Amino acid sequence: MPSKGSGGIEYTQIQEIKGPLLIVKGATKATYDELVEIECRGEGKKLGRVLEVGGGLAVIQVFEGTTGLSVAGTKARFLGRTMEIPVSDELLGRVFDGLGRPLDGLPEPVGHDFRDVNGAPMNPERRDYPTDFIQTGVSVIDGMLTLVRGQKLPIFSGAGMPHNMLAAQVARQATVRGKGEDFAVVFGAIGVQHGEAAFFKKTLEESGAIKRSALFLNLADDPAIERIITPRVALTAAEYLAFDLGMHVLVILTDITNYAEALREISAAREEVPGRKGYPGYLYTDLAANYERAGRIKNKKGSITQMPILSMPSDDITHPISDLTGYITEGQIVQGRDLFRKDIYPPVSVLMSLSRLMKDGVGKDQTREDHMEVSNQLYDAYSRAQELRALAEIVGKAGLSGVDLKYLQYGDIFEQKFLKQSYLENRTLEDTLRLAWEALSILPTSELTKIKDSYVKEYYTPEEKKE
Repeated sequence: MPSKGSGGIEYTQIQEIKGPLLIVKGATKATYDELVEIECRGEGKKLGRVLEVGGGLAVIQVFEGTTGLSVAGTKARFLGRTMEIPVSDELLGRVFDGLGRPLDGLPEPVGHDFRDVNGAPMNPERRDYPTDFIQTGVSVIDGMLTLVRGQKLPIFSGAGMPHNMLAAQVARQATVRGKGEDFAVVFGAIGVQHGEAAFFKKTLEESGAIKRSALFLNLADDPAIERIITPRVALTAAEYLAFDLGMHVLVILTDITNYAEALREISAAREEVPGRKGYPGYLYTDLAANYERAGRIKNKKGSITQMPILSMPSDDITHPISDLTGYITEGQIVQGRDLFRKDIYPPVSVLMSLSRLMKDGVGKDQTREDHMEVSNQLYDAYSRAQELRALAEIVGKAGLSGVDLKYLQYGDIFEQKFLKQSYLENRTLEDTLRLAWEALSILPTSELTKIKDSYVKEYYTPEEKKE
């Protein structure tokens, strides 16, 4: 029977515990997404939220998992509100768990306000189009996959590849060109190993960026169901920093695959009809609800730029998680196993990568007048080099023309000089474009069909001049 206490309505009739779900009988006044406090003798209190209401039953998702709970002796107190976190500038420099509770031994931050973790929908009419170029110091991103402020640009990777290094390097080096503005960093770890979380924390500490960072960590040995809420908590903190305090915020979420696996676990427990590979049919909508919290708002200074990290099972870019992510976000940075084996960092497979907003963030008033055309030519020439590498495997180099051999040489220079750089190397845009022109200058000027003649005359450096 329900009883009303100071903290809401309490129910003691637990009908069933099924995986991560708790089913409460007689909860007629429960509402969707309502926060629930679950108490069991010897287990302390756990938090959950209402997923479904009907027929006098309420289905509750328990964030910390149902281990240790029993049908007898468990109480569910419905708090009459959705999950909220306290927000203030005291979030910066702090480390929290996946539900926003302190992990650094310090007291809970004093909240200037409390915000619903599901966020408030951004009015599409109030959205400002992303156009401000972000200099990451990574040549392949700045030169060919340009990131702009307010964009969603995920990193598609695979097991064992350095996606975390690339994201940490961007977090450490990212600035808005010409303004010298540092980004606040919100890092959301979703089911990652302790070593990965420690790596991000150490990187931010060593660079001094920890003072402008907030870390929300759901580790691999934490309850899987907590992973559903972790990105929402991190994005709520980011929204406050961006749109209330006027900061430019870079949000890194790793690993979205673990988030989708937790969604699949809940879907299976609810016996929903599965979609592709067992993931729920609403996977697209659920991912979009997180990704679309990036952006800019007109007449507000702050912005949220997202770099979600997604490890593709078996390096399969057609997997439902990566496939749907590609539809929602404005491009992707794909890491390639072949380049990784060549010891090239970052191993970005440029022919599978793109930034859909690059054209709006580069050019005469943003970066340099030749930037977009140089990028197009780099793509075109590297694509030709890859084709000729495959042909040379069949007919041998002796069967190729002189120009074809120049393309093979370009492919090697592009990978070893332009693409490859040190994890600690922070290149300016001028350095990036200089290296791009050095690679393109391997080719005859007649092959540079994507670039205006005036730019070729100004920046092309033939071999004799290099010497």
